[in-house]
Amino acid sequence: MRRVILRLVPFLMVCYFFALLDRVNVGFAALQMNKDLGLTPAMFGFGASLFFVSYFLVEVPSNLALQKVGARRWIARIMITWGLVTACMALVVGPYSLYAMRFILGAAEAGFFPGAILYLTYWLPSEYRARILATFTVSIPLATFLGSPLSVGLLELDGVLGLRGWQWLFILEGVPTVLLGLACLFVLTDRPEGAAWLTNEQRDWLTARMAVDAAARKPVGHLSLWQLATNKYFLVMALVCSGASATGSVLSVWQPQLLKSFGLSNLQTGFVNAIPYGIATVLMVLWGRHSDSTAERRWHTAIPLLFAAGGFTALSLTGTAVAPTIVMVTFRLVGAYAFKGPFWALSASWLSTGTLAAGLAGINAISNLIGGGLMVNVVGVVKERTGSFVLGMLPLALLCAVAATLVLVLGRKVARAADMVAVKS
Repeated sequence: MRRVILRLVPFLMVCYFFALLDRVNVGFAALQMNKDLGLTPAMFGFGASLFFVSYFLVEVPSNLALQKVGARRWIARIMITWGLVTACMALVVGPYSLYAMRFILGAAEAGFFPGAILYLTYWLPSEYRARILATFTVSIPLATFLGSPLSVGLLELDGVLGLRGWQWLFILEGVPTVLLGLACLFVLTDRPEGAAWLTNEQRDWLTARMAVDAAARKPVGHLSLWQLATNKYFLVMALVCSGASATGSVLSVWQPQLLKSFGLSNLQTGFVNAIPYGIATVLMVLWGRHSDSTAERRWHTAIPLLFAAGGFTALSLTGTAVAPTIVMVTFRLVGAYAFKGPFWALSASWLSTGTLAAGLAGINAISNLIGGGLMVNVVGVVKERTGSFVLGMLPLALLCAVAATLVLVLGRKVARAADMVAVKS
């Protein structure tokens, strides 16, 4: 397992880092781009949210294609495509070209995250998943922790070769993604049984161990796409994930502008924005390890959501002081990201082998549509009408609280059903 983890996880983390950098960079580009393109807050929010609409439409087909074509080629295709589109974001000239490019970008990137999660379930026995998935998803806060100063640094290239700083930001963050996509063809192996970098004994052990996991009884059995779309476990998991997804998406898009509203410069905004993400990076790994060591998923999923809900609620009480605002933002981000390792391990344990590809993609697609497509728009509209970022973020407190309640209630039912099966056996 050490050999598998060291071979696959660091490389996928770097790939995912650029996926997340691709999402947060629009928030920093807005510090220059909105004025250049004549974008109002509502226009920018709508343009940013279109990414998640096309992402929603393409994500499940993308994961099914990955299952059929193989992760090595399909993940490479995703990365090369979205890297090229990101670089082409430098060509937008107004709101409509921004809308078009954000929509195309969402379709290009769709499937990478659930595809990577699905791919890791081919290699990781259940007892390893929360800590490794938490380590993998640490790329999310790390992308903003490192990407914040990187992005504002690229804005300082303003005027080089006649390009604006925000144009350089998109170009120089798109090209490495294309190169990583090409590297996927050489680094990744589709399944354990094809891993020439493992010994025969290691391949046989891991293949047999994964077969045992696949044969275990799951709450969601083999279902058609329509049956899956109406399954209560699937729908609850999608709604639960929406709380954390909305928190991460809204803050990645709007947090730079929220912090700059306190009178900070672009450079100060970048460095202050990185602080909460640095703290979240450390705590999400520790939380995932604790979930694996205790073999507990339900409360490890719910408690972070309650942290996020509390952070959003308390934000409305911080007034115009920057320090309390940063503390409350940190609470929200720790909740949103500590959630991920236990939640995706829990989801994989509830979905059967036959529904895993569509199920993971569907959960992520719906949560991104609600979190990114809807809530990013809500914040933009409320900000334009009231002048307040905080009021636009208050609905997220309710969403996170409802999500925490749902995972506790449904998780308890699953645990009771498993106990009954064990007693009968």
